[in-house]
This record gives sequence, structure tokens and C-alpha cells, in this order.
Amino acid sequence: MNSIKIKDEFIKLGQALKLAGLVDSGLEAKEVIQNGEVKVNGETDTRRGRKLMNGDTFTYRDQTVKVEA
Repeated sequence: MNSIKIKDEFIKLGQALKLAGLVDSGLEAKEVIQNGEVKVNGETDTRRGRKLMNGDTFTYRDQTVKVEA
């Protein structure tokens, strides 16, 4: 499992996908999230602005990434 480090209390799902290198742009992040292709903590989430906190995980295309503060 990969991880990303955040400096703030949270990171939005769209930003997290970009930071992890799973998508190339905000537009691509928006599309894959709205299409139901991303899971947060094991459940599909279609909100680009979903706040991810320390310890949360998200999965896209069989790649799971953990958020670490």
C-alpha cells in the first residue's frame, strides 16, 4: 500500500488522487470520482470534496493509498 503525507488536518479526495499520481488533472479526478471509480475506506464515494483525514484510505484502479499526517 502506498501513502501520501499531508501537512494540514485534511485533504480533499480530488487533490489526494493527484498527489498520489493516480490521475493527471483535477478534471480527470472529478470524472473518475463522479463515475464511482474511487472507494474511500472501502466504500464508493462520488464527492470530489470528500475530506480525507489521517488514517483514511482511498482506492482507484486496484491501487490503495493511505493518508498520513
